[in-house]
Parts: sequence; structure tokens; C-alpha cells
Amino acid sequence: MLVPEISLTPQMIDRFLARFGDCLSVLHSKLSVGERYDQWQRIKENKAKIIIGARSAIFAPVQNLGMILIDEEHDSSYKSDMSPRYNAKDIARFLAKQNKIPLVLGSATPEITTFYRAQKNDIKLLKLTHRANSSSLPNVEVVDLRDELAIGNKSMISTSLHNKIETNLNQKRQIILFLNRRGYSTFIMCRECGFTAKCKSCNITLTYHQAENKLKCHYCGYETNNITTCPVCNSKNIRYFGSGTQKLEEEIHKIFPMATTIRMDIDTVTKKNSHETILTDFKENNIDILIGTQMVVKGHHFPNVTLVGVIAADSSLNIEDYRASERTFQILTQVAGRAGREKLPGEVVIQTYNPTHFSIEYSKKQDYDSFYKTEITLRKRLKYPPFCDIIIFGISSKTEKEAKQIANKIVLLLYKQNIENSFISKPIPAPISKIKNRYRWRIIMKCNFNNNIINKINQVLEQYYKMNLKNSRIIVDVNPNNMM
Repeated sequence: MLVPEISLTPQMIDRFLARFGDCLSVLHSKLSVGERYDQWQRIKENKAKIIIGARSAIFAPVQNLGMILIDEEHDSSYKSDMSPRYNAKDIARFLAKQNKIPLVLGSATPEITTFYRAQKNDIKLLKLTHRANSSSLPNVEVVDLRDELAIGNKSMISTSLHNKIETNLNQKRQIILFLNRRGYSTFIMCRECGFTAKCKSCNITLTYHQAENKLKCHYCGYETNNITTCPVCNSKNIRYFGSGTQKLEEEIHKIFPMATTIRMDIDTVTKKNSHETILTDFKENNIDILIGTQMVVKGHHFPNVTLVGVIAADSSLNIEDYRASERTFQILTQVAGRAGREKLPGEVVIQTYNPTHFSIEYSKKQDYDSFYKTEITLRKRLKYPPFCDIIIFGISSKTEKEAKQIANKIVLLLYKQNIENSFISKPIPAPISKIKNRYRWRIIMKCNFNNNIINKINQVLEQYYKMNLKNSRIIVDVNPNNMM
């Protein structure tokens, strides 16, 4: 059984242990080398009948495979963005076919391409029409943040969410606040000359982390001391823009000083078992408010959580990716599902500047079918997956000149292959044009991926490797998770 991130689902392991006993093996990246070896040997010796793990567990040496289950199949973490680049779902399909066994893909918000295959009867569609424990769906309210600004409310918490938090705290019920940005402020800027603090190695602004009083790059890990005086004009007029989970936590402490809070993001889960510790503390110590990034979205069951607040629904909507609407709908529907999972009724408040966007309107109704119909129509018109495959050729080099030159050579080699029914873009700089002191260019190709395409791409790569360019790198990513 594959899960998106094993360290986020200790309750999954507890349920399996309670039901099936000690015939379980667990595989994930947080295990030490010795622990991983012991689990691997246990599986190889056929002592484990059930293997639960993250995407790499698909390679476990199972002796007599009978079924593959993929939980939250829509989750992007099943595809590796590092070499070797693979999609665990593709490997699962191959193994299921080879072993003639069932493959079960489970999700409340299936990936568009998966649901499209079900609609075409390529795979069988099974629906669960009732919520667990027969609980009712939460009541969802969408708050237009433009109206909040009009009445002079500039805080991160809308009037409606403020009132609902207050009510839930008085009733001794728990709350989850979701904001998919870590840190304190997204960037800092001098209001005199316009200077913004950027990473020295990446073409990206630094994020302010208040707890350490540091500016950090979320791409390469570079960090430096906070700036209080502009290095360009010596002005003290430094302003913090944007908001992250640290700032939200601070604001909650100011508004509700008696409330206890716990935060869950990359900055708080660096230690081993820290995910489990935070979730256990929240559940067992009855902490009032859990503040977190998308880590808090994934499959958690908290019986006493009756309110979920989405602080900025637009953060996933306004990204340069054709799946922005899909991911927004998935995140909002999934996080809404954390509220009212037992007998207590649940409430969800979604704060947005774009309340009429179809992904937000359908997530309010938790109406996947209507969302799918709208999204699949747009995908067909624009020729996006599942109606084609997108292949990114990413070229990086230590100098921008070389990256551009190589990208131009690659695109000419692709044109010469005369690939039928394909679109090949001109080389352009990547949206984030420099990461870790490497300049990045890319070529986008649309086609129907098959063995013929693979052979032609391999011919292009062979010619690239003959160039023997030591300072450059090339990656070919089929249907990448990240278009940045």
C-alpha cells in the first residue's frame, strides 16, 4: 500500500497493525540505513504480508504480490522530481499487469487524467457515496477578501473566520488553519528605492523567517541575516510583504492570546518522528489550533476538529501551471474534509480574492463531477493532458550564454526528427531562471508519448552527449509535477 508521505500517516500504520497484527513492514525515507535494511530483508524473506510505504516502496522485493493500493492517488508526491525520474503509479500499473493483480487507486479528488480513463472505461470506477462514520459534509463558506478590505479589515483573519474561531474556542473544539506558505513574509522590500532581498544563487526573493530572524531561500537553502537598513540607499524604511505560517501564528496569538497553537511546516518537522509528535500533541493534548501548510491536508482524522480555515485560497490558483485549478480544487476539498469527521458538525471558511472561480465554487459544494466536466472541457480545448503529453527539456549551465546556446541546438535537433503530431516550443528561460548558480532554459514539447517518441528523444540525447559539455546538464521530464 502506497501513501503520499508515510511520516504524515502514523494513524494509517496504527489501523493496519490493529487489524492485521505484526505482519507489516514500513518503508520510507526517514528510516535509518539499518532500519531500511531490516525492513527490506523482512519483505524479501516473505515475513511481511503487507508493505506500507511512500513512492519508493513500489520497488520492494515482494515475493507473491496480490494487490497494489495507492491512497490519495492524485497526490503529486508519487512522481519523483529527482533522478531517477519515475512515477510510482506507472510502475504500479506495470507490476499489476505483469502479475495479473488488481490495482486500486483511491482518492476523494482523483487526478483528472485518472478520472478521464475511468470515464472511458479503461479502468473501473467505484464510488463511495457516504462519508466515514456516516458523518455529514461540513458547511463551507467562501469569504471575499475584497469585501474585508472595503470595511477596513487588513488582518489575515476575516470577520467571519474570527467569529467562528471564537465560538469554537469557547466550545472547547479544535481548529485547523491552512496556509500553503511557510516563513513569516514572502519577501522584504525597501520602500524608498524598491530594493528586494534576493538569493545570491537563485533568481528568487528571500523569505523572512522571524523565529531565527533570517532571510532564507526555499530553493537552495541559502540563508543570511535579516536586513534592517537598505544596502542600496541606506534607508530604514524596510517593509515586509506577503504572509507565511509564522506570521499567521503570531497574529493568532495576538487576537486569541489564551488559545494554544502548534505549527506544522517544513521548518518544524526537520527532526525524526517530528510529524508524528506534532500530530499526537495536537490530538492527545487537545491543543486548540493547528496551523500548517499542505502537510495538514493529507488524510488526518481528528474527531474534535470542527472548524477549518483556508487563509489564502488564491496561493495555489495563481501559479504558472495548467493544473492550477485542479490543485486548488483538490487542496480545498481535502482540507475541508478535515472538519466534522465524527458526530460534531463541521464548518469551513475559505478566504479568497477570486470567489467566483469555478474551482472555488465547486470545492464549496464538494462537487467533483461538475469540476471535472468544466476542467476536462478546458483541457480538451487547450490540448493539455489527458489529450496529450507534455515533455519538458530542461537545460542548465553555469553561464546563461551556454544554457541558451545548448537549448537552441537541442530544439534544432528535435525539429530534425520530424516528430508527427507534435508541438515544439522555442527555447525560453525557465520561470525561475537561476537556481543554485545554474542558469535554466527549457523547451516544451506536446505530443502523444509512445515508443517512437522515446527513440527519437534518445537520438537527440545521444547527439547532446557527444558534445561533451562539462558545465551543462539536461533533463527530460514527461508530464512534470512542476512547470517552474
